[in-house]
Amino acid sequence: MINAHDILETINMIQNEHLDIRTVTMGISLLDCIDPDIDRACEKVYDKIVRHAKELVPVCEEIERRYSIPIINKRISVTPIAMISAASKGDPVKFAHTLEKAANTCGVNFIGGYSALVQKGFSAGDVELIHSIPRALAETDHVCSSVNVGSTKTGINLDACKLMGEIIKKTAEETAERDCIGAAKLVVFCNAPEDNPFMAGAFHGPGEPDCIINVGVSGPGVVRAALAKVPGASITEVADTIKKTAFKITRMGMLVGTEASKRLGVPFGIVDLSLAPTPEVGDSVAYILEEIGLEKCGTHGTTATLALLNDAVKKGGVMASSQVGGLSGAFIPVSEDAGMIEAARCGALRLEKLEAMTAVCSVGLDMIVIPGDTTADTIAAIIADEAAIGMVNSKTTAVRLIPAIGKQAGEELEFGGLLGTGPIMEVNPNSPSKFISRGGQIPAPLQSLKN
Repeated sequence: MINAHDILETINMIQNEHLDIRTVTMGISLLDCIDPDIDRACEKVYDKIVRHAKELVPVCEEIERRYSIPIINKRISVTPIAMISAASKGDPVKFAHTLEKAANTCGVNFIGGYSALVQKGFSAGDVELIHSIPRALAETDHVCSSVNVGSTKTGINLDACKLMGEIIKKTAEETAERDCIGAAKLVVFCNAPEDNPFMAGAFHGPGEPDCIINVGVSGPGVVRAALAKVPGASITEVADTIKKTAFKITRMGMLVGTEASKRLGVPFGIVDLSLAPTPEVGDSVAYILEEIGLEKCGTHGTTATLALLNDAVKKGGVMASSQVGGLSGAFIPVSEDAGMIEAARCGALRLEKLEAMTAVCSVGLDMIVIPGDTTADTIAAIIADEAAIGMVNSKTTAVRLIPAIGKQAGEELEFGGLLGTGPIMEVNPNSPSKFISRGGQIPAPLQSLKN
């Protein structure tokens, strides 16, 4: 039963603690749009996306009005385009323009799926699509791209890591006059989930149904406010407080997801429990860690407190819904988190510490701005390091780096909106080129043999 206290508590969370639904994402399979004629394939892609998603934004806006719950983003994810373009002869950027056109028609914030899955090697169409990413992201505003280069089952494709180091650098150069925004729409994964509703890494996996609704909740401000009410609590009580708060946040996500599913006539998929921060003061994962007891995010103890937070969020969320998926945990995107921006500016948070934190957070090195003269091989090595953490720990890890062309450590890039402000972080100057140039496949770890 819902009582008056629950209602008032939820109203306070929304009005004063930045509680929101970060995204409602419609996943759409494009496998039936494959055609040897690329122009015909693009027509099929556009028609199917618009047919399924034309009511997505109006329905979400109606749910917002009815329940007074903010839904910040309405998004679409599609089948990895490399799988569609492989059958067609022609420039894969045509598909990017088709996705952009569909996004504009439907009025969504982003559309994800200009993607390739190359964890065990390159199949037909993969290399061509990957090489087209810089131009595709430079020529579109709403299209997001991702590439999966490793998994616990297959190991790490080192050739793909090297290629993606080059692609990230070139994508930043293609959009240098716009604060290198192209690179902010590109993610490199290990163990990429097929049902992730968050950009820029969302794509509709080949194992997913024809069309589905996935919801991403947020609420780091709510968690911090709850912890502020138990200042003398033991660490066990802290974990329990986070679990109870995550339970309440997830219930709201379930409400929105099931309502959107019913109104759109599309199956409900999952709730992603991830605490997604924003540049808004108070809406920060870093501030939660500091509320637990750190003087500044990045100091010793940061990895332990983040591990506690991530685990408690998942435990609380799964009690509120049996349909939990995506990434689910705590995001640490530096430029999107007010507390992490502060910590990076003062030197408390460095790239090496962020890498350690990714072993226990829900994604990886996210929205990190690095000097523009960082070499492609260094970027590739950072990708390989992060993929290794994901591969060995059987978890999703990702890299979203933005080389700030023409800028150095200590300066900043200003993206605005949810993407925030990126302090440029120092990168180890020693070269990993000999390692990266070896190429080949880093073998899967022993724990991959679970059958």
